[in-house]
Amino acid sequence: MPAPSSFDYAIIRVMPRVEREEFINVGVVLFCTTQRFLSARVELDEARLQALAPDVDLELVRGHLESFRRVCEGGKGAGPIGQLPQKERWHWLVAPRSTMLQTGPVHSGLCQGEPRAALEHLVDTVVRVKRAG
Repeated sequence: MPAPSSFDYAIIRVMPRVEREEFINVGVVLFCTTQRFLSARVELDEARLQALAPDVDLELVRGHLESFRRVCEGGKGAGPIGQLPQKERWHWLVAPRSTMLQTGPVHSGLCQGEPRAALEHLVDTVVRVKRAG
């Protein structure tokens, strides 16, 4: 069994009206330094978001959420931020901002092996809504 790796993660939130401080969790961004892993997993529940903010621009939200994935991936397609080293991209992604798209506080965890499995577990735990029956 491989040695455990520590990672940091933050929950990605959509806050359609910042002044109301209401939000829904829509994804997780996870950074594991030892395995050089930086990835975001997003699952936007559009019906939930529209229930919170019927006038929300879904296309705009989708575009902003896609930028999280591109910045994690890095490269020229992610603009100037995508050219930064992985650690700097992580810090940029989790920096506090008062816009519609925010990340929550950074938390730490341990994974045995593949950080992608930890990312999927977190999405299942903090993003997906378990519906009765």
